Amino acid sequence: MSETFRRFTGTPSYLTNEALEAAVNCALTLRRPLLIKGEPGTGKTLLAEAIAEALETPLLRWHVKSTTRAQDGLYVYDTVQRLYDSRFGDGDVKDIRQYIKHGPLGKSFLADEQVVLLIDEVDKADIEFPNDLLHELDRMRYYVNETGDEVVAKHRPVVVITSNNEKELPDAFLRRCVFHFIDFPEPELMQRIVAVHHPDLEEKLLTQALEAFYELRKLQRLRKRPSTSELIDWIAALRAAGITKVLMEKNLPFLGALLKKEQDLAAFEQFFSSPGKRRWSR
Repeated sequence: MSETFRRFTGTPSYLTNEALEAAVNCALTLRRPLLIKGEPGTGKTLLAEAIAEALETPLLRWHVKSTTRAQDGLYVYDTVQRLYDSRFGDGDVKDIRQYIKHGPLGKSFLADEQVVLLIDEVDKADIEFPNDLLHELDRMRYYVNETGDEVVAKHRPVVVITSNNEKELPDAFLRRCVFHFIDFPEPELMQRIVAVHHPDLEEKLLTQALEAFYELRKLQRLRKRPSTSELIDWIAALRAAGITKVLMEKNLPFLGALLKKEQDLAAFEQFFSSPGKRRWSR
């Protein structure tokens, strides 16, 4: 189960900083899960894709829901299909193994090469879900109770876990992870990120769009501040409409690409209707 260590420095489409690179490389060195937190839209999920691209290895995704159980990531026993086959099929239903369906974690253990496993939004599940993962993540093996088979990982997967801070994660789980919080990009880094997606963007429009975007994020009482992905979409809309100048004022074009809640739109309107508002437009 030994793997050759390769240093992660980002990819051409995923720009990083030293702190993020250090966290990823620490997790790779210690062979521990990497727990990533940060505002929605800061690239937590995309980080797993970038690591898989940099390591030139497949990516398996496990999107966690409120009903997800840790067992689902290992395997499920398809009793419904077996019952159906026993009534209408012509196969041998005595072979239970053909009804064992391995989940994302199980597939990462069975893979013939090291893979990156993304466990996305771990905090959406029940509070016991993270702790239920600990045993298998530590030992890199599990039993299939219905057959008595033991599945042992051929290669230890690179595990990336994302969280939106919807629930507190158990201390026992946190102790086994390398943690990193992705800070929202500063304007200089954001300019580089935008350039990746809009390489031929006029400098004047880029400067004005970034200024408007960061001033918008400063508005009081915003429930959901616009994110990086929304900025990129907003600029795409501006360019498609042929807009070359952005003035930060009440009729900001395509505002719905940036603000997604009625309360936030109301806060924007209220700011510009207040007598002592600061002029942002130039």
